Amino acid sequence: MPESVENLRIWQEGMQLAKDIYRVSSSWPKEEVYGLTAQVRRAVVSIPANLAEGVGRGTAAELSRYSRIALGSAYELGTLLRLARDFGYLAHANFEELNVRVSSLAKQISAFISYQEGRK
Repeated sequence: MPESVENLRIWQEGMQLAKDIYRVSSSWPKEEVYGLTAQVRRAVVSIPANLAEGVGRGTAAELSRYSRIALGSAYELGTLLRLARDFGYLAHANFEELNVRVSSLAKQISAFISYQEGRK
C-alpha cells in the first residue's frame, strides 16, 4: 500500500491531466457546459479522486477496486475526447496530445492494478 496518494505517479499524472483538460474545455461552447464539458470534467476528475479514495480506504482490496474505477474513467475520458474532437470542440493536435496522455495513464493504472493484485 502506498503511504500517501501524493506518492503515486499515476495520481500525479491524473491531477495534471485534470488541470489541463479544465483549461482546454473552458473554451468549448457554452451550450455544452452541462453536457459534454461537464461529462469530460467529471471523467477526468474521477481518475485521481478514485485513486485517492482507494488509498484512503487502507486495504489492498479497496485500492484495487477504486483503481479499477479510475481505469474505467480513463477509458470513458478517451471516448469523450474523441466526441469533442468530432464535434469540432477540440483541435486535432490537442486531441492527439491528450489522447496519448490518457492512453498512457490507462496503461499505467492497469499495470498498477496488476502489481497490487499480484502482491496479495
